[in-house]
Amino acid sequence: MAQNKFRGLGVALITPFNHDGSVDWDALYRLVEYHITRGVDFFCVMGTTAETPTLTQEEKQRIKHDVIERVAGRVPILLGCGGNSTASVVSELKHGDFDGVDGILSVCPYYNKPSQEGLYQHFKAIAEASPVPVVLYNVPGRTGVNMTAETTLRLARDFENVVAIKEASGNITQMDDIIKNKPKNFDVISGDDGITFPLLTLGAVGVISVIGNALPQEFSRMVRLALRGEYDQALSIHHRFTELFKLLFVDGNPAGVKALLSEMGLIQNELRLPLVPARLGTEKRISEIVRELGLKL
Repeated sequence: MAQNKFRGLGVALITPFNHDGSVDWDALYRLVEYHITRGVDFFCVMGTTAETPTLTQEEKQRIKHDVIERVAGRVPILLGCGGNSTASVVSELKHGDFDGVDGILSVCPYYNKPSQEGLYQHFKAIAEASPVPVVLYNVPGRTGVNMTAETTLRLARDFENVVAIKEASGNITQMDDIIKNKPKNFDVISGDDGITFPLLTLGAVGVISVIGNALPQEFSRMVRLALRGEYDQALSIHHRFTELFKLLFVDGNPAGVKALLSEMGLIQNELRLPLVPARLGTEKRISEIVRELGLKL
């Protein structure tokens, strides 16, 4: 039976760019070490936060290869592998190289808005083709379709290698329904930094985090405290970053976290079109919070 290795703080790894638009490989390697030495439990590579749709196939392959090589088995790696063509995803799973990959994160099909039965059949095909455990990803704000608790639970019960879901629907009732009725070998992972604390109190096992790119030590401490049931201390950390949670998404993701990482001196504040940097007002407030919280390196 497949086990879910993706517990605690997972970082949805960004892709740093140089001013000329090329991938900043040195900054990427520094980020990997920065995260591991500060308590990250796993990496999510090639997700939305990585600006994956703007990367070339060659860049994606090198990022995957280099991150796996740099991590060297120290923490698990969850690789983004999804799309809105079932046949294309299945082909990638059957013919791709998954050495060093501990699981895949597969998003609900976007734009074509399948029915619940269509979602089930899509993930059924993925589960049957995948050489590694599968983490489902429900993010209706980006895909245009919500996968209901009923469909998620159906997949969890029918396929042992479907080990978890990254839930970013924002619907606490739906998430609690999944946690309450799920089989033992299936977990719920928060897909939203701002509601990670309440989800952990309900029985979620971790988060795939954006803010963790910049604050892995602080956010992993919050997660671990909550998982141990030390809710008062965890809540105080959660409240410390409440404004930052909002700021990181007000101009879109990863514009906010890249502004924060740049202010901390870890990367250059560059994105690829159609994404652009956060507005000056947002950047100014992020800069003020960095000074207030003493986050500058």
